[in-house]
Amino acid sequence: MDLVLHNSLTRRREVFDPADPARVTMYACGPTVYNYAHIGNGRPAVVFDLLARLLRRRYPTVVYARNITDIDDKINAAAAELGVPISVITDRFTAAYHEDMAALGVAPPDFEPRATATIGPIVSMIERLVASGHAYAAEGHVLFAIETFADYGRLSGRSIEEMIAGARVEIAPYKRHPGDFVLWKPSTPDLPGWDSPWGRGRPGWHIECSAMSEVHLGETIDIHAGGADLKFPHHENEVAQSTCAHGGRVFARYWLHNGFVTVDGAKMSKSLGNTLVVNDLRLRFPAEALRLFLLKGHYRQPLDWSDATIDQVIRTLDGLYGTLRDLGNVAADADAAVPDPIEAALCDDLNTPKALAALSELAADARRAEGPAARSACKSALLSGGRLLGLLQQDPATWFAQSQPAIAVDEARVQSLVEERQAAKKARDFARADAVRAELTALGIAVEDTPQGPRWKAASR
Repeated sequence: MDLVLHNSLTRRREVFDPADPARVTMYACGPTVYNYAHIGNGRPAVVFDLLARLLRRRYPTVVYARNITDIDDKINAAAAELGVPISVITDRFTAAYHEDMAALGVAPPDFEPRATATIGPIVSMIERLVASGHAYAAEGHVLFAIETFADYGRLSGRSIEEMIAGARVEIAPYKRHPGDFVLWKPSTPDLPGWDSPWGRGRPGWHIECSAMSEVHLGETIDIHAGGADLKFPHHENEVAQSTCAHGGRVFARYWLHNGFVTVDGAKMSKSLGNTLVVNDLRLRFPAEALRLFLLKGHYRQPLDWSDATIDQVIRTLDGLYGTLRDLGNVAADADAAVPDPIEAALCDDLNTPKALAALSELAADARRAEGPAARSACKSALLSGGRLLGLLQQDPATWFAQSQPAIAVDEARVQSLVEERQAAKKARDFARADAVRAELTALGIAVEDTPQGPRWKAASR
């Protein structure tokens, strides 16, 4: 089956056709490491991790790069406030980002370049832009001249006037056009800087990604991905400078953008105090539930966080892991094929809601299955589909241990009561069965009757 993706550049769905099927290339914009990642930062990491998994199933070599921005004015400010080198800030929060993303089931990319380790290629790219007339030096700065690139605005679908009116454009007397953007800027003695033909300074944000992509993936890449908030100005500027630096060659053939994560319908912001930090959320909820939350909506649409939503996500995983627990003594084929409905859904522009619905249907099939062969096939399919999605790879006991509240539970007593209730039901002593259930409820235990017998868990979180 074909892999179909929505290309932000053409604004339509297209069959993915890599330039070289033997080497598929993908670049995703990574974090600026001056603070902990919030759940919105986690969405592109999880979504494009899933895309990389899907691509690796279809092509022999996939080269995936996701950068670290480790030089930035916010990083400089954080370092200055603490009186430490910027590396103290960036190393700390890069490590935190790695820990958080690993918890979310995100595999490391093939390359994770850092801006500060790419200064030479950045300077080289700027020199080419100046030599070709697409950039100019002014008062220690080097700026890209947007009027030299006829397709400027094509990605975002806006005219130059509209982009300038709707963006935070720095007005400076040394600019030839208000929309010209910085490739290199001077550094005062108290700021990090590197030697360059234009004096000691540091790179602008946009040129960093263009240079890092060129170094690790080449001049033309198959897929460039990132959040919808990066489409303008960051990605628009990447297109302009990369195309011009490469003699007019296409920079990225497919552009993918994920939607925002909101909180109870509102945009996350420090002023509202509703920024959900992944590091904090992991203390409150199982990390696998956070991954499922980030996959439950279609990646191009907004995704809203609420307590009710995350509770529903946890209940969904309870059900799926409960099915696997009931099949605990059933053998599974570790090499089972990914079920066609899940692969077909993901090949349909990463339609994760449809893929997750197919996963739930597989669990229902498993609960209805009779006989060792049928139950083994259903369990194998459920695990294989979950593996592609980055779900259901824990032992069920591990899942329930972390998804239950940290309260003391006398498991022997609970199990004895569950068995007593089951015996009362078989004896048709329903009054006693109800009384035992009430006793279990008072202990904070919920009992669910399944075709495989009763199962229990702590009822509240």
